[in-house]
Amino acid sequence: MNQAILPAAPGAIVLAAVMAACGPLDPEASARMADGAMGAARPSSSAIVQPAEVDAALENPRRRPADRAQDDRRQAAAVLDYFGIETGMVVLDLYSGGGYYAELLAYLVGPSGRVVAHNNTPYLTFAQAELADRYREGRLPNVEQLIAENNELELPEQRFDAVVMIKAYHDVYFVDEEAGWEPINRIDFLVEVYDSMKPGAVLGIVDHAAAPGSPATTGGTLHRIDPAVIRRDMDQAGFIYEGESSILRNTQDDYSRTVFDEKVRNRTDKVVLRFRKPARGEVTE
Repeated sequence: MNQAILPAAPGAIVLAAVMAACGPLDPEASARMADGAMGAARPSSSAIVQPAEVDAALENPRRRPADRAQDDRRQAAAVLDYFGIETGMVVLDLYSGGGYYAELLAYLVGPSGRVVAHNNTPYLTFAQAELADRYREGRLPNVEQLIAENNELELPEQRFDAVVMIKAYHDVYFVDEEAGWEPINRIDFLVEVYDSMKPGAVLGIVDHAAAPGSPATTGGTLHRIDPAVIRRDMDQAGFIYEGESSILRNTQDDYSRTVFDEKVRNRTDKVVLRFRKPARGEVTE
């Protein structure tokens, strides 16, 4: 299936209608998406972001009660603070799922910014009820939905100030063709994400941790990934490692269980990693 950037549609999102609406990516729409954001990305660090701005995003009265109930567990304020998301940024939320973070990002970047919430067919199917509620009646006008299958992103180049993948990077190693999840060409995927980012842009990753030394295949079996695998992949793709936050670590996790097991569900050990695309002229080792 080809992909399209879709505005947050009014009314309920009916999966069949969404899929039927997909067409080739519109370069002019992509340009409008990043309007006013063609320069190098601003350096991001927790020292730049004002915590009050992140708090204001979480306290926005338009947020759904179902989302607020997840805030403490997700430690969303600390995650967004760590990734350095700022007002006016253009942010890509890859494999956005039901859009919990897409909405917070929308409030944080504000009217002068833009959020692109990406999903593929399996994610849309899984989260269609939540998406219908989240995007009803155009309630997030600065969020655009990018519908694109694995290996068919076709992202515009040097558009994004930040890219986030929340509990999704392990799916790069997941395969379920019967469910519509084609094997992802990891190298091409990371090259495309890298090229879509402005020089200096941040890549923020949150994911379920696998036991140290685990093979990458646990991404497809347990939906977990060894943080060392993520760091290896990002290093190979040319990203600079900027650090790790311990805000979601849980050393009492049972790494042998799938993340959907009720004994660990919503209580897994999670890694929070921040990477950066080198700035123009930056020399890296």
